[in-house]
Amino acid sequence: MIAVALGIASFVAWFLSMLAGGGSPFILIPLVSLLLGAQAVAPVITTGLLVGNAQRGVFFWPHINWQVTRWYVPGAAIGATIGCYGLTQVHAEGLQLLLGIGLLAMFLNELLGSQSTQFPVQAWHFLPFALVNGIGSGLLGSTGPVMNPVYLNFGLEKEAMVATKAVNKTILHLIKLTVYLALGSLNLKYLTYGLVIGLGAIPANWLGKRVLERISAQQFRQMVFTFVALSGLFMIWQERGLLAFW
Repeated sequence: MIAVALGIASFVAWFLSMLAGGGSPFILIPLVSLLLGAQAVAPVITTGLLVGNAQRGVFFWPHINWQVTRWYVPGAAIGATIGCYGLTQVHAEGLQLLLGIGLLAMFLNELLGSQSTQFPVQAWHFLPFALVNGIGSGLLGSTGPVMNPVYLNFGLEKEAMVATKAVNKTILHLIKLTVYLALGSLNLKYLTYGLVIGLGAIPANWLGKRVLERISAQQFRQMVFTFVALSGLFMIWQERGLLAFW
């Protein structure tokens, strides 16, 4: 029953994430935590995201911007290693709250700012961004759509953004999975349930690709930033205990 629940949730999560530029972990993380426990979240989600993003990258292979990926990979490798090791040493309390506030700030800048306030992104910027994102991803399992505005401000739209982000995420999660395995945080049970999540992504990616072709670049951008705002609110709500403490 756990596998069935994860498979159905995975299909829904991956389909929606295609249209919003990411975000499947926000559906999957609470379910994995409920069914398997909090300790299972990082390795199970990482396995599922590795398989799902790899398959998505194959679907959109011609649209990948390899210049971005060449800058992304070194930062992601260092950041993910630091984050995964940190997961075994510290509890990243409060990090998700900061991410949520940051996502809301990105949304408000897009909503209220003029064109001149948009941060101009160059290819080399993906190195430091990927470093920071990799640390957060290693600690939390996923940082949600925090990189989406970076891809959009670089000029990647629709298929190009989905494709490039998918291949970058594949590399990031492969590194994380290797580190989790080396640190003893991954076992056969977690690997199996992660593969269930990854397999659920295959039909969802196929269907999502068909729908993505029918929407405009502007509609895609609006959906991406709407999800950025919702993700920020969700992260802040999850850490509401810290806010109450303050």
